[in-house]
Formats: sequence, C-alpha cells, structure tokens
Amino acid sequence: MITTTDFREYRTKLGYSNQAEFKNFLSGKDVIPGLDWQYIDKLNNRLEDVFIKINNVVDYSISQSNINTFIKETLYDSYNIIKNSSIIYRLNNQGRRPEQVYFNWMRGHLVSEYFKKALSIIFEINIDKIESIGKDDLNNLNIFSRQPTADLQIIHNNIIIRFEMQAGFQGINDIKEHKVREAKHILQEQNIFSYVIHFDLFNGQVAFINISEIEDSDLNWVTRQQMEGQTVFSIDQNYFIWKITESPVKYKEINFD
Repeated sequence: MITTTDFREYRTKLGYSNQAEFKNFLSGKDVIPGLDWQYIDKLNNRLEDVFIKINNVVDYSISQSNINTFIKETLYDSYNIIKNSSIIYRLNNQGRRPEQVYFNWMRGHLVSEYFKKALSIIFEINIDKIESIGKDDLNNLNIFSRQPTADLQIIHNNIIIRFEMQAGFQGINDIKEHKVREAKHILQEQNIFSYVIHFDLFNGQVAFINISEIEDSDLNWVTRQQMEGQTVFSIDQNYFIWKITESPVKYKEINFD
C-alpha cells in the first residue's frame, strides 16, 4: 500500500523536504523572469497618454496648465528614482508580472498627485498644505513598503483628516478591507478620521467615503471571486457626487456621514 511516507521519501530523494518548494519547482514559479525594461517603457508611454487625455477633458479649474511638465516630474522623475534605487524589485509580483505591479502602483501615484489640485479646491486650502504621509513616499525610500496607510493628510478647521486617493479603471469600484481596518485603528488610537476619495476614471465620476465608520454589517461588503475571494467594500453609486468634467464640489456640500 502506498502511503504518505512513500510520498515524503520520494520527494526527499529528489532533494525536497518542503512540499511548497517542490510545488514551486514543478510549476516553475521559482523561476523569476528578468525585468522587461522595453515593456516598462511602453507602459510609461501608456500612462502618459492616459493622463494627457484626462487633462483634456477635466474641468479647467483642476487641469494641469503644463501637462508635459507634470508628466516629466511625476511620472518619469519618479520612475528614475524607482529604477535607480532598485525599488522596482520590491514591488513583489503578487502572482502578476512585476512590470504590471509597477504600472498599477505608478498609475495610483499619478492619480494622487494629479488630483491634489482638486483636493485643495474642495477644502479651500493651499495645495502646499496637503501633506503626503503614505509609506510609499518616494521622498523616503527607507520606509517604502506599500502599506495601507492613507496617502494624504490635511488640517481643515483645526481638524486632522487623512485621505486615501484611489482610482478605478474598469468600472468596478471597491475599497479593500485592510484599508477600512487601518482607518478604524487610526480613529480609535489617534481620533483621526480617514476618507477615501475614489476616482472612477472609467466613468468620469468621484465618490467620497468616510471609511473610519463603515460598519461590519454594511450590505456593501462583498466577496470578489476575481480577486481570489477577497472581501471588499463595494462603493454604491450614491457615494458618487462629482463629475470630473465639472468644477469640484466643496467640502460643505459633501455628506461624509
């Protein structure tokens, strides 16, 4: 009778006492491809095209007066930092090509930087008063870790508010569960509220959500099978109150409750 002992002895003869390592060996998952820099160049070109198109349709008040300068400073200067400091190798592939992980990270980075101008208008503050606090800040490479910490922070009416600037590009608009957990932790420990400003760039609309107070029983919690069964907060259409082709809403017009 063939037993699990026979299985173990067989794998040991092949030089593998660890089942996970042997699975990786047989599947080739331990073979890490070299980065395709030509592919990354093409992805950067696509990002450039995306934001040039967006800049052509958003309301004039939030558009970049010199989109080429914005792209150089925000996309290509950031890319050179990532490339020269080897940060790109820290963007683990999560089952995807590292180039695609880079593309998704950089796309989010561009969204956050591009719409800072809109944030300053919404809260009627100087753009220089918007502080970057995310741990993926390229100004501090030592703490670059792609953690769920909110991207931006402002002081509005003497109250600290944190923002997660995120975007959807396929018409599916979700907030990951770990971001909500982090927001609740920050509220409990520091009495700071965290909001998500979600840019649905597939449909040209923007939602505002107070994620510090989302209830565990909220009906918008769903399981996404296409995301390996992850639980996410699906953003209801009622949260979307601003079209990016129009002037930004003002803070007093937003119901964060």
